[in-house]
Amino acid sequence: MTYKRSLGETVFSWFNICFMLLLCFVTLYPFIYILFASLSNPAEMAQFRGMLFYPQGFSFAAYKAVLENPMVATGYRNTLFYVTAGTAINLVMTTLGAYALSRRNVYFKNHIMLIIVITMVFSGGLIPSYLLINHLGMLNTPWALLLPGAINSFNLIIMRTAFQGIPASLEESARIDGANDWVIMTRIIIPLSMPVIAVMILWYAVGHWNSYFNALIYLRDREWFPLQLVLREILISNSTDSMMTGAAAGDRLDIGITIKYATIIVSTLPILILYPFLQKYFVHGVMIGALKE
Repeated sequence: MTYKRSLGETVFSWFNICFMLLLCFVTLYPFIYILFASLSNPAEMAQFRGMLFYPQGFSFAAYKAVLENPMVATGYRNTLFYVTAGTAINLVMTTLGAYALSRRNVYFKNHIMLIIVITMVFSGGLIPSYLLINHLGMLNTPWALLLPGAINSFNLIIMRTAFQGIPASLEESARIDGANDWVIMTRIIIPLSMPVIAVMILWYAVGHWNSYFNALIYLRDREWFPLQLVLREILISNSTDSMMTGAAAGDRLDIGITIKYATIIVSTLPILILYPFLQKYFVHGVMIGALKE
């Protein structure tokens, strides 16, 4: 049986298609502009006005200048360390907390969840947090970026809800066979919750990759600066002179513009590469954690 669409349904479908194409273009064009500008010849790019749909000339000079900058390499190394170590700490702590709070026989778990929810609305503030980090001896150390946000309350609630959705009969069967909580969590709960865990990895990793405010507050030693602080210096403070040692004085302004575009691409590319590998878990994982029967 062939279903024939009415005129109204056909018009509505074409409107949806056109609207989504327009939305995709508006969303993607700024990034495409930055990509083409970073690949353009600096002198031609400085003279160009209007919408950019292909590189003006073609040059890798901006990328060469960015990748040869020692602060960019140091920032990359530090950010990869913060993303890897921070995400691992986040994942372990959130999983342990969510498992404990999802068990039915835990006393005062509702009171504990109420306290956790309160922290989502109220916080101690910047100055008390700074004083706490200072008194704990973590100021100007990587621990100041890794430990204070070890558990995100919203992510904890999502993972706890996902753990509660796993049938209790599986846990009861495991306990009859002699399994303890550690075995149940690592052999049953975590393998059945991989979509949620993949979403947690993506959220925590993107959060660490984009984070710069805590580093700005707690770090003084440039040796520990993440890539985002280096990016901030280049884009906001216009500190691109160190990357243009071989350029003539008259060309430095033009080259500086393409260097800024190239820096944005270099700092964004790793997350864009990571996202497609986790995207297939994204919707499924969020729905598992958000819904409760």
